[in-house]
Amino acid sequence: MKRLLHHHHRLPLGNISQNVMLHSHVNKLDLARKFTPHTVQHHFPQPHPQPQENKKQNLLAPTPSYQLDCDIVDIDDDDGDGSDDAVPVFVKHTEAMLDEIDKIEEVEMEDVEEEPVLDIDACDRKDTLAVVEYIDDIYSFYKDIENSSRVSPNYMNSQFDINERMRAILIDWLVEVHYKFELLEETLFLTVNLIDRFLERQAVIRKKLQLVGVTAMLIACKYEEVSVPTVEDFILITDKAYTRNEVLDMEKLMMNILQFKLSVPTPYMFMRRFLKAAHSDKKLELLSFFLVELCLVECKMLKFSPSLLAAAAIYTAQCSLYQFKQWTKTTEWYTDYSEEKLLECSRLMVTFHQKAGSGKLTGVYRKYNTWKYGCAAKIEPALFLLDN
Repeated sequence: MKRLLHHHHRLPLGNISQNVMLHSHVNKLDLARKFTPHTVQHHFPQPHPQPQENKKQNLLAPTPSYQLDCDIVDIDDDDGDGSDDAVPVFVKHTEAMLDEIDKIEEVEMEDVEEEPVLDIDACDRKDTLAVVEYIDDIYSFYKDIENSSRVSPNYMNSQFDINERMRAILIDWLVEVHYKFELLEETLFLTVNLIDRFLERQAVIRKKLQLVGVTAMLIACKYEEVSVPTVEDFILITDKAYTRNEVLDMEKLMMNILQFKLSVPTPYMFMRRFLKAAHSDKKLELLSFFLVELCLVECKMLKFSPSLLAAAAIYTAQCSLYQFKQWTKTTEWYTDYSEEKLLECSRLMVTFHQKAGSGKLTGVYRKYNTWKYGCAAKIEPALFLLDN
């Protein structure tokens, strides 16, 4: 370590201007303040007022007789002259300032954390119907068993008289029947699930396909609705194509084939939970249901699980409304799906949305083109998702 020592001709301390020292001191502090976002104030001792004559004398330059040369000598670190007492006061303050700046920057870096996951059930803890204590376990159970109630997307290959197109026509018509009867949303999703599970296990001729559809809706209404349409109501909606006994016989057959398993997780169950995680408003909710109902008609969407369909519908609806990708940490946490996992399903939904108003199967489009459903079908699709 090297220090400046042994000034040969040092000026007397009284001749060194206090104002010059203070000015140097302040300049170094100003330099330190430029590197910190917080203003740190220190109080320094103010110089004692000097008589006017001394002030003028101190501001004079030193005479040529005083030489300010110095020698640089090496000293050991443990030498007594290397103590802190030999360091000027303003250097101590500057070093202290820089140390405090470093501490502030470290604290700021620690404060910069990832987006937090919000507790979406915090506001419902006093609501006993929200079952906050069990809600996570319930949806974890739904995720575990959802695959047991799914069907193969190629199950129509086992049918000899019907095909995917006929299924799509049936579902599109049932959407209109569901709207006409003003049934609950969960009834429609359960109806489609019952139809697919039954057709996967039982061969049906095309003349009986509509009977399977109305019977499945009758069963779903008995399970979900408070006020259930009568058998005669379903017979009339089919223009009396079937008799009462035919409907009841098909109901028995379907229940036996399905082994009375009606408690299955559908996309609707996950939609409610995931919409809550997304902090959705009514507009986002209606658009999300519009997109997921478009998927009910398409047989190829059976390859996706109900929870994935629900999450992708909400993600696609957000992209359509805001025209940019938005998938928060909170939504990802509660859905258990990252944005990358949703893109394949989401892009298919965009194509369905794009052509929803054209073609012959427009039941879902016409339903969500009404004021009751906020004209959600008129919202522009998120075409930018198809660019990649």
